[in-house]
Amino acid sequence: MATAHPDERLLDPVPVPEARMRIYDGRPRQDYEEVFRSLGGFIDQRGMRDVLILEAPDGFVVQGVALMTHESTPHLDEVSGRHEKETYTFLDDDIARFMEEARARRGTKMDGAPAIAGEYESVLRVLGRYLDQQQPRDVFLFEQAGSYLVRLLMGARTGAHHVLAEFTPEEIDVMVHQGPAWRLRSGR
Repeated sequence: MATAHPDERLLDPVPVPEARMRIYDGRPRQDYEEVFRSLGGFIDQRGMRDVLILEAPDGFVVQGVALMTHESTPHLDEVSGRHEKETYTFLDDDIARFMEEARARRGTKMDGAPAIAGEYESVLRVLGRYLDQQQPRDVFLFEQAGSYLVRLLMGARTGAHHVLAEFTPEEIDVMVHQGPAWRLRSGR
């Protein structure tokens, strides 16, 4: 396995012709930025932390630790509950629905002030953008205490191989702050 160094992650990716992804909402390729942004919104709503996201052939598996109250619902008040691991499987149709619901929740630029994105929604959006640049065949991501590790299955003429990339909390902060400028340049 190869490990990406921080300065290498900002380079433009080398296109991999055989790496074709699923299509959401008629898009020509997998849109990790929007998919991960939507999953991040779900993670924020559940109050999860220490998350894991695994891409499967028919969707994504999301796992994390959530604080549960006495009524067995997630709650952000750490005093009144216990932490439990939660696991969700989202099929492609679920992801498409999530993306539409997230767009509706956020509104548009014309609606007035956009909704404030939660921590995971913001972070996973910029990590999704990084993934879109890399064009992997599939993704495994986990977060521990604000650091992220991603394992990408990359296609090559010599066969598939995994590449690791690690993002420290400081690197994530820089990426999140640079996100609006990236989106302005790309028209998103």
